Amino acid sequence: MTQSETIRTHQQLCDEIHQCVLDENRHLRQHQRAPDAALTARKRELLARLDTTLADLRTVPAASARDSHTQVQLEKTRGRILQILQLDKENEQLLLRCSLAATRPAGSPPAPSVALLQKIYARCS
Repeated sequence: MTQSETIRTHQQLCDEIHQCVLDENRHLRQHQRAPDAALTARKRELLARLDTTLADLRTVPAASARDSHTQVQLEKTRGRILQILQLDKENEQLLLRCSLAATRPAGSPPAPSVALLQKIYARCS
């Protein structure tokens, strides 16, 4: 595989990962619960493929990164990776909120009103 093909393959995979993370974000916002097993399996499969493309990228000579076309491709990929990381951080926060909401008791009594507390206090004094 040539250097250009290696970078292009990695870019395509980053685009797929970005779409997967977007799907996860959409699911968390709409359903306010953890994603289903299919989405989790898809994410794991993409991460396994990421290990492969990263190993392929390590075989690309560092001197070739000085080429202007290669630099443009690498900058585009870096930008996509930053988008993925930002979305993933947001997804973690949404998932945390969803898990905390799930552990909260459903039938907790409402807080007493101020007027009710004043009546009780007046009766006792």
